Amino acid sequence: MKYKHIFGPVPSRRLGLSLGVDLVPYKTCTLNCIYCECGETTNLTADLKEYIPVQSVIDELGNYLSAAPRLDYITFSGSGEPTLNIQISKVVDYIKNNFPRYKVCLLTNGTLFTTASVRSAVSEIDLIIPSLDAASENSFARINRPHNSIDCTSTIDGLTRLRSEYSGQIILEIFFVKGLNDSPEELLRLNEAIEKINPDRVQIGTLDRPGTEDWVEEVDNIRMKEIADFLCKAELIGEYRPRRNISSCDDSHNSQIIRTLQRRPCTIKDLQQIINLRPVEIQKQINFLLERGTIEAEKKERGLFFKVKSNSDGLA
Repeated sequence: MKYKHIFGPVPSRRLGLSLGVDLVPYKTCTLNCIYCECGETTNLTADLKEYIPVQSVIDELGNYLSAAPRLDYITFSGSGEPTLNIQISKVVDYIKNNFPRYKVCLLTNGTLFTTASVRSAVSEIDLIIPSLDAASENSFARINRPHNSIDCTSTIDGLTRLRSEYSGQIILEIFFVKGLNDSPEELLRLNEAIEKINPDRVQIGTLDRPGTEDWVEEVDNIRMKEIADFLCKAELIGEYRPRRNISSCDDSHNSQIIRTLQRRPCTIKDLQQIINLRPVEIQKQINFLLERGTIEAEKKERGLFFKVKSNSDGLA
């Protein structure tokens, strides 16, 4: 079966071996974050609807999970904001009723929890990892560039309501951009928001590969450690150690990408045309190869190019 809506499993620094589930078309999101590794949002929206027919997602999951693969999580993630799909709860219910051995995770920007139906739809998920990169309207607007119906205050309120109604684990993720949300004033505001939201844990990170905008800069390690010490419940996202033996939906993808990049550097768009995979799946495979040190990225006029490192053995 050729999968259109599930991808991986991919090795995750936080989730172990994770099977991705993509519920929206590529780059359909409520935010247009300046650091997004998937690029600029092309459909900036806050409309809740069935962007992808969930029955087709369920069919793919049934086919793949019936073989009882080794997984740490099934994760709603991918190329946009998963909670935009109004039928997300049907997919959650299907997994819980038919494959209860698997834990479910949601990676979300947290902007839609102001809506009661969205909070209810995710209530059976085991782990929710929302992001909150700023606690002031100015920084929120500059970093996340939200749909005009979304603001920082309501996002924090929505996350607070989620915590009061949801019994599972919440790990709040904060991404730091040099000069935008790392000042003492911004950190004080973030601490106030963390105390209000009351997540189980807070994980912080910064840029480790080029984002959407060229001018985005990472925060240095010393400052990141200072921020982790200052913020409530905060920890740095740990160093990732990729797993070598991974059973994937298609184990040939990594090798295919490496062979292509050995011939010439390519962008995500180039690889999509050559290999005929969805951009989100290529991005996940690229992330794995970057974190493993097999390939490297280089920013050029036409975009971000990937190439095999000269000291790499080229093995996937």
